[in-house]
Amino acid sequence: MWHRIAEQITQTWVRVSLLVMLALLAALLIMLIGQSMDAFHAFSWKFLVISTWDPVHRIFGALPFLYGTVVTSLFAIVNAGIIGVGSSIFLVYVLRGTLRNVLGLFIELLAAIPSVVYGLWGIYVLAPWLQRTGEPFLHKYLGFLPLFSGTMLGVGFLAGGLILTIMILPTITAISRDVLQAVPTDLIEGAYAIGATRVESIRYVGFPFARSGIIGALMLGFGRAVGETIAVTMVIGNRPQIVASLFAPGYTMASVIANEFTEATNPLYTSSLYEVGLILLLTTVIFYGGARFLVWRMSRTA
Repeated sequence: MWHRIAEQITQTWVRVSLLVMLALLAALLIMLIGQSMDAFHAFSWKFLVISTWDPVHRIFGALPFLYGTVVTSLFAIVNAGIIGVGSSIFLVYVLRGTLRNVLGLFIELLAAIPSVVYGLWGIYVLAPWLQRTGEPFLHKYLGFLPLFSGTMLGVGFLAGGLILTIMILPTITAISRDVLQAVPTDLIEGAYAIGATRVESIRYVGFPFARSGIIGALMLGFGRAVGETIAVTMVIGNRPQIVASLFAPGYTMASVIANEFTEATNPLYTSSLYEVGLILLLTTVIFYGGARFLVWRMSRTA
């Protein structure tokens, strides 16, 4: 009898928890939509394509912030994905003994560092180094590309992308490592038994088995990069513009909300910031939904 009562209590608790989470998401969405109405009535869909953000003349467009968010997030996910997945393979299939456990613990500790600490390091160490050494080096050898041309300020898209790369790297590495460790040992040993090398066993057995989980790790990393605020705000330069150069200052959706919300002096200004927040939320939800669908499709076809 007590066992049945405990089971009913557990089921009720789980259902109520799920409903609370859905209600919170719905309430947040409704609040953002309601507060965005002034900006939506003023600019309609053109809010997404207007490249001007001028509070003085009350002209607001989200395009520079969309551009900054996409550039820094893609830069981070490409670099962190390559390094993170490679590091996880090295930790699981190459490194052995105490050193692997120590490095694994160190990576998990990096994921727990507050973003403001990364921001301080970025503004006092990374940005000056980029201005003096990193950007001149890139400009010298790759300056013929628009990405690496222009004034070298230290802060900008490049600094924002690099700080995001460092921030999401522990997450991608730790999750990919756990996923690769979950690959059944029998499969790896079976590949060795039929003559496969270590690289072949990873490529044809371990990696395909863990593919869905690794994609999930990349999606989580990308989600954090899109929504990261403080650290990026401190190093990206906070200038709403669309330029090809990674050396130029930029702005992201999360950064403009954090920077300008206290400065919004009229309803249209505030409503425009709410609409930027709504776009950020919808972007995250759509991206996560697409990622989960991709993982589901791949797990069905594996």
